[in-house]
Amino acid sequence: MTRKLSLTVDGKNIVCMLHKGDLPDGFVANGGSIAVDCESMGLSLVRDRLCLVQLTDGGGEAHVVQLDRATYDAPNLKKLLGDNSIEKIFHFGRFDVAMIMRDLGVICAPVFCTKIASRLARTYTDRHGLKDVIKELLQREISKEQQSSDWGAAEITDSQLSYAAADVIHLHALRDKLTVILAREGRFDLARACFAFLPTRAALDIAGWDEVDIFSHA
Repeated sequence: MTRKLSLTVDGKNIVCMLHKGDLPDGFVANGGSIAVDCESMGLSLVRDRLCLVQLTDGGGEAHVVQLDRATYDAPNLKKLLGDNSIEKIFHFGRFDVAMIMRDLGVICAPVFCTKIASRLARTYTDRHGLKDVIKELLQREISKEQQSSDWGAAEITDSQLSYAAADVIHLHALRDKLTVILAREGRFDLARACFAFLPTRAALDIAGWDEVDIFSHA
């Protein structure tokens, strides 16, 4: 079942499609990349469960999949996220990649994480949250009002959908801006190596090494 809404998100008119359970059959992402974000009941990989996955291919549509948490049976979504020919763009991909790995059984690769990219590129600041990076690089303001809301509810509100869409619709533009800075500063290859390590970092988090620096001497 799909619910279609026309939304104005951060000044942009977009179509947001809410899909119950899975992406529709025949869904095709145009281009070689998709922006992806997840919503869960919290930020604990031990306690909290994946509720929504939202994505866009950079066009005028955002797609939000409200997962069946009893089965996590979403073959079309899993196929898309596991497609190695499509780059997945995240912000703080460490958490999203881990959630997708744990609950959907999919290893996301290749990936681009705009938070890692920001930390390596924007060394003049310690503000690397999505709202801050978008404000500086894209001159747009996004609302985080719905960040702490019940994503496990049976019905997702229009306000929640607008928030979910806002978390992905800017990621393609952020990737492009940050890539320019990384290349200028000679750090793009380092960033790419960090992105490639994200599935391993996610597996370590799931296995219980989330607070342990396994590379430290101590």
